[in-house]
Order: sequence, then structure tokens, then C-alpha cells
Amino acid sequence: MNQRRQFLKGAGLAGVGALAAPSIVKAQSPIKWRFQTYAGAALGEHVTKPIIDAINAAAGGALEIELFYADQIVPTGELFRALQNGVIDGVHSDDDSMAAPVDISVFGGYFPMATKQIMDVPVLFKQYGLADIWTEAYDEVGVKWLSAAGQDPCHFNTKKKVTSLADLSGLKLYTFPTAGEFLAQFGVVPVSIPYEDAEVAVQTGELDGMAWSGITEDYTVGWADVTDYFLLNNICGAWIGSFYVNPDSWGALTPELQQLVMSCIDMGHFYRTQWYWGGEAKLRASGEKLELTEIPAEEWKQVTEAAKTFWDEKSQISDRASRVVSILREYNEVIDAAGPPYGLG
Repeated sequence: MNQRRQFLKGAGLAGVGALAAPSIVKAQSPIKWRFQTYAGAALGEHVTKPIIDAINAAAGGALEIELFYADQIVPTGELFRALQNGVIDGVHSDDDSMAAPVDISVFGGYFPMATKQIMDVPVLFKQYGLADIWTEAYDEVGVKWLSAAGQDPCHFNTKKKVTSLADLSGLKLYTFPTAGEFLAQFGVVPVSIPYEDAEVAVQTGELDGMAWSGITEDYTVGWADVTDYFLLNNICGAWIGSFYVNPDSWGALTPELQQLVMSCIDMGHFYRTQWYWGGEAKLRASGEKLELTEIPAEEWKQVTEAAKTFWDEKSQISDRASRVVSILREYNEVIDAAGPPYGLG
């Protein structure tokens, strides 16, 4: 923990603070924000809090952000409306979970087979045009979209041992809305409950597990303590999550403070990338709480083929959704042609 905070306060952020200093010194009173993340406290300590801490430290009192964890102000499914109405000033979540009324919301979170690994997400947004599409969509509904990044892949951690697609049938799994819609065709029963209730729900039998995260998160938040197996197959290589703000709250910041916020978010993206990437490898190799299982590749091809049909269906939502699917297809063709470590080869 101390090492992470030192990194965020030190490397890179010193320059950001110096850049913003002239306006910060002149500030008469602090601007105060309320910010809610999708993550519970244990996970939020890694995925959101370092960014908020860095902003507060670098802003020198000109901007003070109070962080709230999953469902503490409003349920995750109401985050968009709360942000739009100014109940909260900023959000870290995904378009899908927070029920954003935009025609690209299904592509947030875990869109089936859209990505292979965590670095795919910044490349898609910065090099293939998704950032422009997200900006355009959120401008239309009165919310400021700031930035997106990848996190962990979407695996399954369960009480029951899973070694075939048939084993998934009937499992009650905590998962994301679009991921759940996709998995239902394989007999999965998607369940939506508050994030912090998932662990207890497994213990009481309300859930059979999760299709929500990678193994790093399972160990961090305690899910590895209540489930027994981790399925190495995943339905998506990286979570697509974003930072959003209320436009009036954003407009109240000086350009220097806006740049400071963006720089701190970028630093947080970098921290999460190495935290997840290292955690996935280490815990698969040496973690002792979850037994690793796998569905054979030939059988898993049924899932990848089903994803192609799912993409076709979602491309019909709108012209903009069709553009997103076209970009995903183009990018996946590139990385598959490139071969490992980028794609399948």
C-alpha cells in the first residue's frame, strides 16, 4: 500500500502538481466533489482510491473529492441518473452496469470476446476511435465522458467444478447485464445483486459463484474464500470501465485542474494495468485457494462462435453500435493475425 501511494504521489504526479500550481495558489475556496465507484471498499482500494488520493494531494486544496464505494450513495444501476442530476459529481463504472441510456452501453463492462487482454482497451480507445464515439454518445445525454481503461478478464469462480459447457447449465452467477444475457444461452442464470452482497450470497446458496472478474479480484475481495474453482476460460479478456463527470462540475474546474484530473486518471490506469496483469499471473501460478479448471478448446469454440452471432445482433442497435462492432472486428483481425501475445495466432 505504501509503495503504491508513493508511486502515485511521486513519479509523474510531481510534474502535474507543478503544472497546476499557479491556479491552485489563487483558489479562494475548495471545490468539493462527491465521487462514487462501482467497486466495493476492498477492490476500490486498488482501482479507484489511488486516483482520488492523487488528485486530492496534487490539487493543493483547490479540489477536494470524497470517495464513496459501491452503492453507498445510490445503487450502481442508478449511477448515471445521479450523475446527470448532480447528486454526485463523478463516477468510475462501466456503461453496462450503470444502465447508461446510450446506444453503446452494451459494449461497456464485458462485451463477449471483444478483447483478449488488458492493453486492448486503451488501444481501442486511443488508436481505433472508440474515445471519439464514447465522447459523442455521452455528450448527447448530458454527461461528460473522460477516459476508459481495461482491467481484469471475465472468468468464472464457482462452488461447483466446471470442466464442460454442460456444467454451466443452471448455475446462478453474479455477473454483468450484457454478459449475463450472453451466458443465458448456455444455461447460466444471471443474478444482479449489490456488489458487497455477493460473497454472502454464495455462502447462503443464493449464488453458485461469479462470472465477474479475474483471479486477482477473487482473492482481493474475498470471493476466493467462498468459492472453490476458477475456470481458465473467459468470455472477455478485459473489463472496459470509464470515468465520467457531471458537465457542470467539470466546467467549474479551471483548465489546469481539468488537466490535473486527467493526468491522475491516466496514472491510475497505469497502476491498475500492472496490478491486474501481475496478479493474474501470480495467483494462477501459486494461489492456493482456488483449483484451476478448463473447458477444452474445441468445446469452448461454441462460445466464441456464439459471440459472433451476438455481435451481429448488437450491431443492429444503431448506426453508432454498428461502428463499434466494425472497430472490434477490425482490431481482432489485426491481433489474431499478429499472433501471441496479441491474439490467438
